[in-house]
Amino acid sequence: MGYRVLVLDNLSTGRMVNIAHLLPHPHFHFARAEITDGTVMDRLASEADVIIHLAAAVGVKLIVERPVHTIETNVMGTEYVLKSALRYGCRTLIASTSEVYGKGSRIPFSEDDDVLLGATNKNRWAYAASKMVDEFLGLAYHQEYGLETILLRFFNTVGPRQVGHYGMVIPRFVGRALAGEPIELFGDGEQSRCFCDVRDVVQAVIHLALHPDSPGRVYNIGGTEEVTIRQLAERIKILTNSHSPIVTIPYDQAYAPGFEDMRRRVPDISRVYELVGWQPTRSLDEILTSVIEYMGD
Repeated sequence: MGYRVLVLDNLSTGRMVNIAHLLPHPHFHFARAEITDGTVMDRLASEADVIIHLAAAVGVKLIVERPVHTIETNVMGTEYVLKSALRYGCRTLIASTSEVYGKGSRIPFSEDDDVLLGATNKNRWAYAASKMVDEFLGLAYHQEYGLETILLRFFNTVGPRQVGHYGMVIPRFVGRALAGEPIELFGDGEQSRCFCDVRDVVQAVIHLALHPDSPGRVYNIGGTEEVTIRQLAERIKILTNSHSPIVTIPYDQAYAPGFEDMRRRVPDISRVYELVGWQPTRSLDEILTSVIEYMGD
């Protein structure tokens, strides 16, 4: 689109090979650093008009195993971003998550719904709470300082190149199906989710980044095709022609004793559709096929 793109990443969950094709581009610049490196953040923000803040501790496994890292990365990282953005007047998009809806039972989830989280002695909810603080902080900067902030609640963004090391379910299932290994469902497998192709998500982010009326609000971004985790495993088996057995693993064995999960996660995307006309274009089967083709190479 003719923009100069500056990228900051510590590569904790990414790989250089994913962006190798971009490195020679004259309008692309990559810096390997922490989001809390104030010097680097300041320099990049000084050259930016828009900041798209996607850096966070991600994945249920990481959240349960490293709660201090999760909380500090999410809250302190966003604080660094917002301070740098305010210094140079950058419009800022902050990635949040469907996790903030917690134990909410009203389906589909709407941006202005009340939220209900579990007890603070359950690490599971530390991530949701930290992202809620990010949202509060972003909206406070908008209200108090007039900074153009936009909050994005993502619902299971997926696609080729995603890895399963941190609990991402589709690459984990596909990898096991292709290898003929048991596909492990955590819990009873009847919990349901909606998945959205990363290419569709990118379009939503770009539209919101450019629209004059998007700041100061929260937007759900996700697919609306609901599927249980068991159904997901079965579809992956069919698409891969796999004979892998589907087995269930109790939550306390998969994660930690007392682990709690959300039974359903379905977004109401009417707000983003009404503002910029965005909705997903790729079906779940198309998403799964693209991941299978990538991982099967």
